[in-house]
Amino acid sequence: MQSKLPHVGTTIFTVMSALAAEHGAINLSQGFPDFDCNEELKQLVNAAMQQGHNQYAPMPGIMPLREAIATKIARSYGTRVNPDTEITITPGGTYAIFTAIATCIQPGDEVIIFEPAYDSYIPNVLVNGGTPVLIPLTFPDYHINWELVRSKITPRTRMIMLNTPHNPTGSILSETDMQVLEQLVDTHNLLVLSDEVYEHLVYDGSRHQSILRYPALLSRSFVTFSFGKVFHNTGWKMGYCVAPAHLMKEYRKVHQYLCFSVNTPMQYGLAKFLETPEHYLSLPAFYQEKRDLFLQLMAGSRFTPLACNGSYFQLMRYDQISDEGDMDFSVRITKTAGVACIPVSAFYQDGHDDHVVRFCFAKKRETLELAAERLRSI
Repeated sequence: MQSKLPHVGTTIFTVMSALAAEHGAINLSQGFPDFDCNEELKQLVNAAMQQGHNQYAPMPGIMPLREAIATKIARSYGTRVNPDTEITITPGGTYAIFTAIATCIQPGDEVIIFEPAYDSYIPNVLVNGGTPVLIPLTFPDYHINWELVRSKITPRTRMIMLNTPHNPTGSILSETDMQVLEQLVDTHNLLVLSDEVYEHLVYDGSRHQSILRYPALLSRSFVTFSFGKVFHNTGWKMGYCVAPAHLMKEYRKVHQYLCFSVNTPMQYGLAKFLETPEHYLSLPAFYQEKRDLFLQLMAGSRFTPLACNGSYFQLMRYDQISDEGDMDFSVRITKTAGVACIPVSAFYQDGHDDHVVRFCFAKKRETLELAAERLRSI
């Protein structure tokens, strides 16, 4: 059989997590917390199980959860979304992204993707017959060069993919970015796929510039989210997609044959949990405290932090330590210093290497303290 993804191997997250396990290293590589999710949320899910909510949910998701999401969107972004026709519950954010691409990308369509890029984007486009058009974010603050974007648009361009807050860089889009994007997609009649799984992890008083704030953009966009990322339960694989009714109608045609529906008791638990806005309004301060702690603990090391305005990832330059490539450096410190990270070159198709590595700070205080102690010794 001819492979549809001949150049795709094991993800860097699997590789580095396995290496960390093999050498007993602290795993700051893969993006998941080492602390548990909210006890109340677990109790709500358990209660739903005990109440008999254990069979198939409706294909788009249970209405109480979709209504709770619509209420949250109105409160957070001032936008009214129809829970019946414009929200679909998905088994995680990565699934939501794939389904959006499968819904609208035809063979030969071009999709603009910014690098460094989360590792599922390019394979998602390729497996659906599309052509990724790769545009580098500008180092070291990883902003978008919109003039370069304009130069890459052709009659075959179908979609622009965004990620804000951004994985792996921790950068965020500005209001100006959104205004330029709005003009660009209108001029060229493009779709937008916006990955916003870290929507509540925005720091220093900044405001998350969601597509949901901009009606003209939302009218041509799929916007994807993750409960797992924001509520510390990545293993639950719970997310959702928001899109205008005409796009969501097509999205659900694909969704119903990929998974049909998503685990029922977790939907009921999340619906009740969202009734308390503080559960998500408290997240920026919660994670900014962890970011600040990690930076404080790393002071005095030979690593140089880059700006982190969102997500739960901190990039560090190591040019004062070594001139090794970032993959070799990451493997070496995992083995010898006992801390695993991710080489940022893994997020580029051509392996572009700025000698920068990514650390996940979604960890307990004692984990960060021990990791920083080891990293300061390098």
